[in-house]
Amino acid sequence: MVDGAAVGRRERKKAATRAAILEAATTLFLARGFDAVTVREIADEADVSPKTVFTHFPHKEALVFSDEGERHERLIAAVSGRLPGTTISDALKAHYLSEIAELQSEPQRQILALMEDTPALIDYAEKMWLRHEDALVAAITEELGLEEPSGEIRLYVRFALQIQLVAVREADPAPTIDAGFRLLDKGWASYGDPGGDDAQP
Repeated sequence: MVDGAAVGRRERKKAATRAAILEAATTLFLARGFDAVTVREIADEADVSPKTVFTHFPHKEALVFSDEGERHERLIAAVSGRLPGTTISDALKAHYLSEIAELQSEPQRQILALMEDTPALIDYAEKMWLRHEDALVAAITEELGLEEPSGEIRLYVRFALQIQLVAVREADPAPTIDAGFRLLDKGWASYGDPGGDDAQP
């Protein structure tokens, strides 16, 4: 029989070790830059072995994005937990604005500055964000009461995720988010073909 108290102690120890690694990594990254810091230095600062670091974080980049699991849950909840009468697009728009606003707070602003100086982190962050695609497709498919996702759902999700990647780089992300979802919801034809007579300025 498993001792519940022993399991609890192990989980608390794991959580404490993870927190110590994260604190060490963040301190070193912000002081010297991501590329200048090695995993061994992080391990030494946290008083653990490099193997222990990789047990908790499979990639060095994951030390900067330790909340990726939470971001995933919030994204899916934005769709599945939206208020009655709220469209999926409106729910995602509100979620994106909330997430981007959080990135502007401390210490997230410091992490953004670190990313701007490290192209590898930007690439990693974008790849991590796009990994949410299948889960978001599944959530929308379920919300619409379908057994299988349609091509339209897959394309909608692919483009919807790209909207956030574009908007996060803007000083004022709201207009970009509005434009992106307006295009998704109403289509290019409603905007006007730039080569047509009814093209808008």
